[in-house]
Order: sequence, then structure tokens, then C-alpha cells
Amino acid sequence: MNDAGSILIKNGRVVDPSQGLDEVADVLVLDGKVARIEKGISKEGVPVLDASGLVVAPGFIDMHVHLREPGFEHKEDIETGTRAAAHGGITSVACMPNTNPAIDNSGIVDLINQRAREVGAVNVFVIGAVTPGMAEKDIANIGELVDAGVVAVSDDAHPIQNNYIMRRCMEYIRMFDIVVISHPEDTELSAEGQMHEGFHSTKFGLKGIPSSAEEVIVSRNIILSEQTRTPVHIAHISTVGSVRMVREAKRRGLKITAEATPHHFTLTDACLATYDTNLKMNPPLRGEPDVLAIREGLKDGTIDCIASDHAPHQASEKLVEFNFAPFGIVGLETAVSISLDILYHGKILSLSQLVEKWTLGPAKILRLKTKGSLKEGMDGDITVFDPDEEITIDASGFESKSRNTPFDKWKFKGAPKAAIVRGVITWRDQAVPLPG
Repeated sequence: MNDAGSILIKNGRVVDPSQGLDEVADVLVLDGKVARIEKGISKEGVPVLDASGLVVAPGFIDMHVHLREPGFEHKEDIETGTRAAAHGGITSVACMPNTNPAIDNSGIVDLINQRAREVGAVNVFVIGAVTPGMAEKDIANIGELVDAGVVAVSDDAHPIQNNYIMRRCMEYIRMFDIVVISHPEDTELSAEGQMHEGFHSTKFGLKGIPSSAEEVIVSRNIILSEQTRTPVHIAHISTVGSVRMVREAKRRGLKITAEATPHHFTLTDACLATYDTNLKMNPPLRGEPDVLAIREGLKDGTIDCIASDHAPHQASEKLVEFNFAPFGIVGLETAVSISLDILYHGKILSLSQLVEKWTLGPAKILRLKTKGSLKEGMDGDITVFDPDEEITIDASGFESKSRNTPFDKWKFKGAPKAAIVRGVITWRDQAVPLPG
């Protein structure tokens, strides 16, 4: 998406943690940039969106999304994935490199950026692969990837097992202002696992994935980060032990950040009693103590941001025996509502704290210097939402090509109402007035 526009958003509750702002005011965006925030703004010739009764926040950033293009367009592509993001109130996404071919060279980065300019409904930031083909045999030309515009590197769903490769990657990226994102999984410990290892995996007759499979790699990453003085971001943290280790690393001043997903702070492994393959994800749904630890980690700042880990799969891929179904669920169109319901209405986070997890948190991690804030001169990316509207998730109406969500027909309190990217409305609920 290239276009920049102008818009005046009137009478909304403006919540911007970067400025400590929480008040009813108007927001003026001119030529794609935030121009002013104050009460009583008028600007002739600029479209007006009436946000009375709604929250106006910096554009939400989802830093862990699988857009599937190139190579898996039958599951998702940049056009449908970014439309899904806008529909969910997200204005920027960072796409993971496990495409086919993998995002391991500047040509693929250029392709994605070009496609995003042509058909994207929101900003798309690219995450490059650490190793060529994500095969863990060498290190990709990260300098070339950075020159092409990647904002981070990761082998994501092909987690790096080789400690030497991980260390050399960390040393390599020290010359660039980017972070390495780790999917923390020891694949020998998790081999053939289908769900969290514990009482319920035994009861349901499914092979378990122990918490240690995640925690071993989290521990390794912290050790290597301390040795190399390199920032490391832990993706989709899911266990008590992982939260504890990240908390301690932060206390010691190490460059460790972490994200949590809505499904990991909402659902537990007990839900798999239905054998619904839409509940199969990696890392798996954990136990109640893990869910409570993630919520506490979000509350005390151990966990820096929320991300959907949007992982679309076709219905035919999920409509198989549990052991044969792929891991992953879609999340772009449900994440904001779940976050508002569980974290805000559950009195775990204040509204400002919740907004920060979706804005300033990921913007800092990915070094997105013009995102995550409504300060004057920043990009005019804005998320408008109603924190109190009760909605029912309807997967049949998703913009995404895929419907693999366990939350279909669930009710949540909180709903996105509009997504604005550089002053252009890319999606809005038709109930939000737009005079003229």
C-alpha cells in the first residue's frame, strides 16, 4: 500500500501510551502523517470520521503473521492476509519467512514488498530467514536481506537446533540494528508430539510435547544473547518456566523480549477433549498454571507484546485425524477482541497497557521508528475500537482464505471498528459514521 491520505477523527477517546495520553480529543492526519491532537479541530476539505464512544489508538502492529505468499497461496496470500488484518483492526504486519521459496534472499523480499504495494491493505514488514532455505546448514546473507529491508530474521517454524549456527547468527546481526526471533523448540524433545505433555495428553491418548522442549531453547538463547550482547526475541512464549527465565533475564539487563498469543493466554490443554484440530498449535496449549503465568508476564512487563501467530490452513488439511493435522490457527481477525475481553475486561491490563502491547511494544522490538505512536510527524496509522461492544466470532465471514479457528461462535467483549493506514481508511465497520 503506497497511498497517503488525510482524515480528521472526531470525538474519540485517544489512548496513546507513547505520550501518556488518555483523553477525548480529535486526531488530524494530513498527507499520511499525524498533524495534531487536540479538542475542537476543524479542517475544511478533509474527510471526517466520527469516533464518539470509541477508542482511537496508534495503529496496532502484529509482528508474527504467516501470509503464505509465495508458495502457499491456497492457504493465504498478501491480499487476503492484509485484508484480514485490517478487518481485525491491525494496521501493520510482519510476515514470517517460511514460504516456498523461503525469504532468504533480496529477490524474495523485493517480491513481497512489490506485492504489498500493489494489493496490501495494511503495512507489510518482512522477516528474513536465518539460514538458506531454513535448512540450518549455513547462515543466509543477512546483510543482503537487511539492505532489501527486512526488519528481523528468524527460521520460525524450522527452529534452529544447532547452537553454533545460532551463536554465529547473533554475532552476524550485531552489525545491524535488527533482532533475531526464535521459535523456542527442541525438536528432539518435542518429536511427534501433538499436544502439551501432562495429565490431559495421557487421558486423551495423544503424545505430549513437554514444557522443557520450549524452555531448553529459551535458556540457550538467553545464554547466547548474554555472551554475544545481541537482542533476541522469544516468539509465542507458553510456559511458566519460559516466563520465569525471561523475567530474570530482563532483571539482569539482558536484551531479551517476548510475545504472547491470545490463544495461549485464553485456552488450556483441557480444551482438546473435543479433539478439534483447530486447537492443535505449536507451541501447544498448556496447563492452567502456564496461562496464569503468561497473564502475569503481560501484567508485569516480562512479555512485551501480543501477536496472533496467524497460521492459515485449508479446511481439508485440518479435517483429518488429529495426528496428521498441521499445527496452527488463524488469528488476525480475532486477536484484538480476545485481548480486550480476557486482558482488559479481565482486569489484567489497563486499556493503556493493552494498547501498548499492540503498538509501542512491537514497534520498539522491530525498530519501526515511525509506528506505534500518535506523536506529531509519525505515520497516520490508527486503530479505532469499541472496548465494550459484545460480538460473536463468525469464521464464515472472515476475509482470510482460511477458517481454522477454535473461536468460531465464541462471544467476546470488545471489537475493532476501523483500520486507518497513513490517513487512508482500509476497513471500517459500517456503523462508524463517515459523513460525505
